[in-house]
Amino acid sequence: MSLNITLQGENTAWHFPLMILVSFLLFYLIIRIVIGKTQFNQKIKSILILSVFVVILGMLLGKYGAQMGFKWWIYYPVPMLMTVLLPPIVLKMNIKESQLYLFLSFLSAPFIHVLFSFFLDWKEYMPFWDIPFIGDI
Repeated sequence: MSLNITLQGENTAWHFPLMILVSFLLFYLIIRIVIGKTQFNQKIKSILILSVFVVILGMLLGKYGAQMGFKWWIYYPVPMLMTVLLPPIVLKMNIKESQLYLFLSFLSAPFIHVLFSFFLDWKEYMPFWDIPFIGDI
């Protein structure tokens, strides 16, 4: 009996929206950890707008940038720069908060990839990094 819920030939188009949702929730969690409950609650509208830009638009640009005709130097670095620069600037993080944010944000993509790859055998989040599927172990 296989735990793999991704059957060969199955339509995987719904994977990307689910990955965006997980990334969105993880981004929220990281921001909440970094700036604390009080600031998080006070800045919730800014965080929502920031999340749309950093997570949703960033992931869409990263995934579909080449197909939209953008040069690689736009669809690769722009989402990364949005992720790195916008939250500390928009949320007015101090140095300590910015450092913690950067550390956690750099860990978030590999963390998401490991979860999807190991438990669901979805390799498209970071396809260059092969993580074995639990059902194959």
